Amino acid sequence: MVFNIPNILTVSRIVIIPVVLGFIWIGAPWGNWLAFAAYTYACVTDFFDGYLARAWHQQSAFGRFLDPIADKLLVAGVLFMLVGVESISALHILPAAVILCREILVSGLREFLAEAQVGMPVSLLAKWKTAIQMLALGFLIVGTAGPDFGFATTWEIGIYGLWVAAVITIITGYDYLRAGLRHIAETDAAATSSEPQGGE
Repeated sequence: MVFNIPNILTVSRIVIIPVVLGFIWIGAPWGNWLAFAAYTYACVTDFFDGYLARAWHQQSAFGRFLDPIADKLLVAGVLFMLVGVESISALHILPAAVILCREILVSGLREFLAEAQVGMPVSLLAKWKTAIQMLALGFLIVGTAGPDFGFATTWEIGIYGLWVAAVITIITGYDYLRAGLRHIAETDAAATSSEPQGGE
């Protein structure tokens, strides 16, 4: 069933992305906090759509297809907008680029492995990466409108978190790439061995 609660939550997460980006563009202070509120909604629905789909046995092909797309659109959109308004700038663009490249890499691997009917489960480290990444983006969205915690400002906490997420991203991205390349090599080897041999 396409129009169930989990799928509606997933669609709403995509719909609210332009709202998040629009408020980021408006800027401090109200734009930052309104963007954070909308972003928080997106993060909460990201948890509940999967949880409810499993709890209510409403998992569907539509949800499995759209959920990762919604996640990547949210992350990519927020990163691009934060760079655009210079909340992320100079050397700090590097971890943002690493995160985006990893998302493209994993998406490509998942697409290939799906065609081969091979699953690519999410590792525990990848889940930690996602949690740190989402928290870091939340702090960066609030940015200069947030409080100074003494040891660091809201923006600095977001930047530190972005760098940590980028380091974990490299590790998990390498793990996924290695697993994908191993399967590709096995597939090619099986295809070669199954080819008919020529004879006299």
